[in-house]
Amino acid sequence: MRRKGKFCPILLLCLSAFVFLAAILQAQPKKNRPNVLLITIDTLRADRLGCYGSADPKTPNIDSLAERGALFSRAFAHTPTTLPSHTNILLGVTPNYHGVHDNANFRVSGEFVTLAEHLKKSGYSTAAFVGAFPLDSRFGLTKGFDVYDDNYGALGSQEFSFVERKAEVVINAALRWLEGRRNPWFLWVHCFDPHQKYEPPEPYKTQYKDHPYLGEIGYVDFALGALLDHLKEKNLSDDTLIVFTGDHGESLGEHGETTHGYFAYNATLHVPLIITSPGLAPGRFGENVGHIDIFPTICDIVEVEKPAFLQGVSLLPAIKGKKLEDRPIYFESLYPYYSRGWAPLRGFILGNEKFIDSPIFEYYDLAKDFGETKNLIGPVKPEPYRARLDDIIKKQSGAPNPEARSRIDKATQAKLQSLGYVSGPQPPAKKTFTAGDDLKTLLPYQNKLQRAMGAYHRGQIDEGVKQLQEIIAERKDFDLAYSYLATLYKEQRKMKEAVAVLAEGFQHNPTSYKILTTYGIFLIDVGLPDQAIDVLKKALAQIDYDPDAWNYLGVAYWSKGAFGEALKAYEQALALDSNYAVVFNNLGSLQLSLALKNKDAAALKKAAENFEKAIALDPNYASAYNGLGGALRQAGDLEGAISNWKKAVELKPDYNYPLYNLGVAYLAKGDKDRALGYFRKYKEKFYAGLPPKEKEKLDALIQSCLNK
Repeated sequence: MRRKGKFCPILLLCLSAFVFLAAILQAQPKKNRPNVLLITIDTLRADRLGCYGSADPKTPNIDSLAERGALFSRAFAHTPTTLPSHTNILLGVTPNYHGVHDNANFRVSGEFVTLAEHLKKSGYSTAAFVGAFPLDSRFGLTKGFDVYDDNYGALGSQEFSFVERKAEVVINAALRWLEGRRNPWFLWVHCFDPHQKYEPPEPYKTQYKDHPYLGEIGYVDFALGALLDHLKEKNLSDDTLIVFTGDHGESLGEHGETTHGYFAYNATLHVPLIITSPGLAPGRFGENVGHIDIFPTICDIVEVEKPAFLQGVSLLPAIKGKKLEDRPIYFESLYPYYSRGWAPLRGFILGNEKFIDSPIFEYYDLAKDFGETKNLIGPVKPEPYRARLDDIIKKQSGAPNPEARSRIDKATQAKLQSLGYVSGPQPPAKKTFTAGDDLKTLLPYQNKLQRAMGAYHRGQIDEGVKQLQEIIAERKDFDLAYSYLATLYKEQRKMKEAVAVLAEGFQHNPTSYKILTTYGIFLIDVGLPDQAIDVLKKALAQIDYDPDAWNYLGVAYWSKGAFGEALKAYEQALALDSNYAVVFNNLGSLQLSLALKNKDAAALKKAAENFEKAIALDPNYASAYNGLGGALRQAGDLEGAISNWKKAVELKPDYNYPLYNLGVAYLAKGDKDRALGYFRKYKEKFYAGLPPKEKEKLDALIQSCLNK
C-alpha cells in the first residue's frame, strides 16, 4: 500500500522561487543575434591582397578586416565560375548535391534551403545586392531574400561580356537598404568588378594602366570602405559578423589560361576567406577549408541550428584554437564538358596532396609547389586517387535528381507543360574520353578564342574573324567559335554570312544551346520569324527555364503578327524573371502594335505602363523611352512624347527611331528648324540603308522643313 507524503513548506518555497525566476527570464527580451554581412568579390585571387602578402594593389579596407578577424590562408573554391561558386556558398553543399555546374544552362532548384531562407526563419531580414548577370534572379538564388536587387542593366546574355554595375552602385544600393534597418539582418553584397574586361575607373585606370586587374581590386577595396564606414558610424561593427571571400580567382596566364572557368589550378581555386565577429580573437589559420564551410560557420557564430544536409563544417572551433579534422576538398571544372563535350575535370585536395582527374592525370605536392608547376603523377599511381574521388562524389551526391538543369518549381513547370515544352538535361553523349579530349590538349583552341576576342575589343574585327574561322576549320565542336564569329559578322553588317555560320554550327552541334539561341535570334534579325520560331522551340525543348529564349520567341511571334503567341511567350519570360526590363519593353511594343491596329485605348494604356516598368527597372534603357514616347504620342501627349524621345537620344545619340520621331514631332509643332536638325542627323546616319520609298519620304520631309 502506497503511503501518502507529508506536506513540505521548504520544498514549496523552492518551487515557487524557481517558477518566479523562470517567469522573469521568460519576460526578458532575447538578446539580438549578430547581423550577418556576406561580401563576395568576383574573380578575386587571394594572393593579390595585402593581407595575403601582396605589395600591390593597396587594399587597406580588406586588410583591416583581416587585422581584426580570422584569415584562412588555404581556402578553396569548389568551382572556378560564378553561379556554382555562389550556390556552393549559399547552400553549403557541392555541385555533386545541388547540380549547378556552370553559369550557363543551370538553375538552382527551389527544393534547396538557402542560407538566407534559414536565417530568415530565425528572425533575420534579408537582402542581396549583386553586381552582374551570372547571379541574375532567373538562376534561382533568390529564395529567402526579402530583397534581391539585380538591377544591373537591360542588356541580355548574348553579349561577349556579362552585363554588370560598378561596386559603388551595388554598395550604395545596399546602404539605402541598411538605413534604419532593425537588427538582426543578413546582407549579401556581390561586386563583379575584377572580372574581365578589366576597366577600373580613375584614378585606378591610370595608376594601374599596365595591370588593370589590380586596378579593379584597388577600386573594389575603395568602394567597400563606404560599407565598412557605415557600420562604424552606426555602431554596428560590434554587432555584425562579416564574412569576406572571393567566388574564384583568375589565372592571369598561369598554365596558359588567361582568365578562369577552364582549368582548376590554384590560380582560380585559391580564394581569400576572412571572418570577423564580435568576441572572436583575430588570427591566421592554415587548414584546408572550402566555400561549403561558410554556411555552417555562420550558423554556429550566430547560434542558429545547422541544417542536417550541410556538407561543410563549422570553422568556429578552428578559430577558437581546435584543430579541424583533415578532410578532402572537392573541386570541378565542367564548363568545357557541358558546353563542348570535352573531357570533364574533377579532383580533390587532401592535406598537401592535390589530385586532378582528367584523361591526363595530375598530382601535386602543395607544400612544395602551391603554384602547381610540376606534375608528379609519373611515379604516383592514379588508381587509388580515382577511387578516393569516386567515393567523395558518391558521398556528396545525396540529392534526388541532382541534375539542376531540369529543376524548376511546380507552378512554373505546370505553365511550361501547358505550353507544350518539357525540358531535360543534355549532358554530352560521349562517355569515354582520351588524351585528345583533355583540356590541356585543347587549350590552344581556348586561347585562340581569347585572342580573337582580344582583337575584337581592340577594334581589329578582321583579325578576330580570321582566328575564329581557323578554330572552326579544326574543331567543329567549339560552339562559342560559331556564335562569336556570327556576332562579328553582324557587326560588319554581313548578316548572310552570320546566319550561314550559325547554320553550320547547328549542323555540327545540334544540341548546343548557345548555338540554338543565337541562331534563333539572328533568324529574327534577317526577317525569317518562322525559322526562328522552329529553332527557338528546339532550344526550349532542352532548357525551358531561360527567360531570354522565351523573350526572343515572343519577338519572333510578334514580328510575324502572331500577337497572342507573342504575349504567351513574354508572360512566360516574366514568370521566370519578374524584373526583366527587356520583356516589359517588348510587351509595351506589342501592346502599342495592338493599339494601332485595333484603335484600342486600353492596349495603349497597357503599352505605356509596360514601357514605364522597363524604365523603372533600367533608367538608362533608351528603347523603352522611345516606346513610351510613341505611346504618349498616340494618346495625344505630344510634349510628353518629345521629352521621352529626347531622353532616348541623350542615352543613345545614334538611335534611329527617336531621331526620326523627333523630326516628325517638331514638324507637327511647326518648329521646322528643330525638325530639320533631327531629320539631317537621321539622314547622315541611316540614309544609305533605307529602301527607295523611305528615302523619298525622308527627302520630302526635309524639303518641307526647308520650305518656309
